Amino acid sequence: MSLAHGVSYLAIPGPSVTPERVLRAMHRTSPNIYEGALPAMMPALVASLKAVARTEHNVTIYITNGHGAWEAALTNTLSRGDRILVPATGRFSHGWAEIARVLGVEVDIMDFGKRDPIDMAALTERLKTDDRGYKAVLAVHTDTSTSLRTDIPAVRAAIDAAGHPALLMVDCMASLGCDRFEMDAWGVDVMLAGSQKGLMTPPGLAFVWFNDKADRARDTANCVTWAWDWRPRAFPKIFSNYFGGTAPTLHLHGLREALDMIEEEGLENVWSRHASLARAVWAAAEHWGTEGTLELNVRQRELRGHSVTAFRAGSERATALRRWCEDKAGLTLGIGLGMTEPDDPAWHHFFRLGHMGHVSAQMILGALATMEAGMKAVGLPHAPGGVVKAAEVIAAEA
Repeated sequence: MSLAHGVSYLAIPGPSVTPERVLRAMHRTSPNIYEGALPAMMPALVASLKAVARTEHNVTIYITNGHGAWEAALTNTLSRGDRILVPATGRFSHGWAEIARVLGVEVDIMDFGKRDPIDMAALTERLKTDDRGYKAVLAVHTDTSTSLRTDIPAVRAAIDAAGHPALLMVDCMASLGCDRFEMDAWGVDVMLAGSQKGLMTPPGLAFVWFNDKADRARDTANCVTWAWDWRPRAFPKIFSNYFGGTAPTLHLHGLREALDMIEEEGLENVWSRHASLARAVWAAAEHWGTEGTLELNVRQRELRGHSVTAFRAGSERATALRRWCEDKAGLTLGIGLGMTEPDDPAWHHFFRLGHMGHVSAQMILGALATMEAGMKAVGLPHAPGGVVKAAEVIAAEA
């Protein structure tokens, strides 16, 4: 017998829950892609994308996922043989670096592991001794694998303290629309994100925001290709230039609805909601961990992203917990992606809870209660009462 029948909750760290409003907006026949309502909606859609990134500069839309956005950001700014620096805080820092290597870019990685933040003093020193060779510094705002959140203004300060001309490029796949991000105020030159996390739209769209300094790098970048070239997309002469061809028609209607929802709530309120729900998750997890081996991957609260929480179970019962939650109660947790290799027995020691986008207090409290029931069912040692601690946070902050 299973208690999973009913509305399930996909609590992996992306794709996130798609709101009914977004699904309804997408449920329509294909429109005219040459003139009419769809082309007419684009200027306001672009303005909303700039607003959610807090920039007055440029944005491009690609029919791809985050890996495609990585490549678009790199190809428009770099040439083969260029050197870049990647201060790594998890699996996705390394993934972006690997795409750069495939393009013929030389990559230096400063690996800070899976639990610790970038050492800004070390980063500054590396840049000071670089003799201006690095063309870009690549940072991940919130690494989806580790849940580490990088202090992006501090990275900008490190670059500036070194007097270095490198572009600052930031991956916000897991943070945009969840954590505070201020592209212009923080001095970010290139930023990228996707549709399927904080922007609450099904996977299929990715975005690259860039300022004028980054666009000047496009003048000499020899990695750029027709498919990834951001100039026709950011400065289109006709509607199809936005997408390099046929528009992703239904996705655009869904994205418009999702951005409307963010604007109705208010971006500052969206950030605050995510922060409160994250604190509820942490309160439960920290209490559970007072007995047994369960712990949060990121020890310090100020270093944790507000969209995803990575757990270390200390035993293979993490996989048993995930499977129990999904099969018996309708809650799907995320695998411990990037913490170790899938053929390593320790793969089964990790899991993640996504709390991004269209999430509410009742969803998070329900997920935490299900997790606590699952820990009891599969024999994962923990201190009972974590849900009470989470409820106290919600009661205080709602």
